[in-house]
Amino acid sequence: MKPSVGIVGCGRMGTALAKTLRDKGYAIVGVSSLHRRSAQRLADLCGILDATDRPWEITRGADVVFLTTPDAVIETVCESISQQDGFSPAAVVLHCSGAHASTILSSARKPGALIGSMHPLQSFASVDITQNPFKGIRVAIEGDSKAVSMAAQMARDLEALPLQILTEGKPLYHAAAVVASNFLVTLMGVAFRLIQQAGVSPEEAFAVLKPLIEGTLANIDRVGVHQALTGPVVRGDIQTVETHIQAIAETMPELLPFYTCLVRYTAVQAAEGKRISPDLQKTFLDMAKPG
Repeated sequence: MKPSVGIVGCGRMGTALAKTLRDKGYAIVGVSSLHRRSAQRLADLCGILDATDRPWEITRGADVVFLTTPDAVIETVCESISQQDGFSPAAVVLHCSGAHASTILSSARKPGALIGSMHPLQSFASVDITQNPFKGIRVAIEGDSKAVSMAAQMARDLEALPLQILTEGKPLYHAAAVVASNFLVTLMGVAFRLIQQAGVSPEEAFAVLKPLIEGTLANIDRVGVHQALTGPVVRGDIQTVETHIQAIAETMPELLPFYTCLVRYTAVQAAEGKRISPDLQKTFLDMAKPG
């Protein structure tokens, strides 16, 4: 028999979990939100009987409690539920934050609950869930061993792939996700600005660079980052990099620190993969010094 679930926080993540877990045969005993209207909306959507703005009223009867509130209040909400004796002994309490470790739920341990975190490595853009948003994605899990086991089974039931990480490594895990997602968008934005300066219209910028972007991602998947690396640094083409630096300095000087930073780290990566010599790495590091 699958464990019963209570959900505190009725935004995009709470909605996705409530609807998908219900579809997978889990009993949702109730939902709670700071604003009762939000809780009632989710309850009506999923056919759940109990909706409240007092979370302890629905968490007491749940085997698993998901805290899907905004990150800034997870710890406070957990403490308030614990103070109201809102966690049953041996319940599993999970949050879905990518940035925080399970340790922010420590107050739930007082009545004997187990704590963990379960972070879907995916963005949830809407509360309008028409298909399983967890299918095929990675879900990072850490915490108490029994909480990890429970979270891993629930991830598999959601058709996701559980990924166990170190509790103390949670900030670095989240930093990796930010670099791979948020900073990739920033990187593309800079590439678009540069190519527009060369005369390509803003409307065409992505279409022009898209095959290169997709080909690079395919190469990383096929041979890894070291062998997928191409371009002037890995070729040891010092003159081309100097030309880039000069052109950017003359036309878009605000982007020069960004470009030289990438040159330095590309040289380090190329040397790590034994694609360039230590002497050539030093040459690139010297020519791309900040300031």
